[in-house]
Amino acid sequence: MIFVDTAAFLAVENRRDAHHNAALAFRTAALEQGQAFVTSDYVLDETYTLMRLRAGHAVAVQFGEDIRASRVLRVEYLTSDVIEVAWRIFRGFADKDFSFTDCTSFALMERLGLEAVFTFDDHFRQYGRFAIRP
Repeated sequence: MIFVDTAAFLAVENRRDAHHNAALAFRTAALEQGQAFVTSDYVLDETYTLMRLRAGHAVAVQFGEDIRASRVLRVEYLTSDVIEVAWRIFRGFADKDFSFTDCTSFALMERLGLEAVFTFDDHFRQYGRFAIRP
C-alpha cells in the first residue's frame, strides 16, 4: 500500500505541473501492478483547498467527487492518537518547515506501517523514513 500526498494529487490533476507526466506514469504503473493507495482526511482537506485556490471551485468539487467514488483509494480519518504523535513531530523539528498536515501524514504512515509515499514534496525526503515514489 502506498500513501498519497497532496503533491501527488495536484501533479496528477494539473497538466501544467512540472511533475504531471511522471505522476500519471507512476499512477498508471502502480494500478496495473494492483497497488493499493491510501491517504488521509487531512491530505484531502489540503488538496481540496489548494485545488479551489489554483483551479477553481468546480475543479475541486469534481476531484472530490472522483475521490469519493474511487475504488482504489482508501481514506483514513485521523484519530486523536495520530494527531498527538503528529504534534510531537511538528514540535520536534524546528529546523524543518514541515506543515502540520505533513506531520499527520508521517504519523499516520508510521501507525499503518507504510513504507512508501507517492509525492513530490521534499519534506518526506527530509523526514527520512519513507521511500519516495516515483
